[in-house]
Amino acid sequence: MTAAVVLALSIATLVVVLGAYIATTRQDRRLRSASSAHEEPVEFMVPSPAPVPEQIPADYVDPRTIKVGDLIECQGTRSRVLGALHMTSPQGDQWTEYLLDDGSRVYQWLSVKEKAGLVSTDSAHLEVMLWTSVPTQGMVPAKSTLIMEGVEFAPLERGTVHFRSEGTTGHPDRGLIDYADYLAADGRRLSFERVQGRPWVASYALPLPPGSIKIERLL
Repeated sequence: MTAAVVLALSIATLVVVLGAYIATTRQDRRLRSASSAHEEPVEFMVPSPAPVPEQIPADYVDPRTIKVGDLIECQGTRSRVLGALHMTSPQGDQWTEYLLDDGSRVYQWLSVKEKAGLVSTDSAHLEVMLWTSVPTQGMVPAKSTLIMEGVEFAPLERGTVHFRSEGTTGHPDRGLIDYADYLAADGRRLSFERVQGRPWVASYALPLPPGSIKIERLL
């Protein structure tokens, strides 16, 4: 009889302990669930890379800053800028041609023009050419392919532009210039120009690589 009582008490005690454990576990789960429901989700934002500025060489000199009276070095030759022709096309395109004197009475023109649709301080967006005169022998610009000094040139562009002179150019202060441009397979350019009322003159050039011009300004 005593053993039965002890066994009953033990079972009752075990039941009470298990019940307390289960209740405590459920309460803990409810507390953790409630806590999780109020936590804000953590977001990890990857910072966007800062834009990389356009890199321009420290020693790069923008040829658009050339002025009459400057000394420039181009292709190993130092020349003085005697004058400039500021050109404007009927479409609004603008560029400048500089008359250079290297001291040997051989005059050249340096043209600086922004490429179509591109405006930038980056020299890669500029078309810079050093023009050397060639004898025309009475030739006039044709609308078909022509041969000059053994090189075949195909028609590229022709038209009329307004110009304004600065310094010494051998041209009037203002006027109109007719031109006809041609292109060879090697990239060489040929250009016929005439101030209206004068004969045609011709010159050819290859585009100069960026940074090929140095400017020495006089104080």
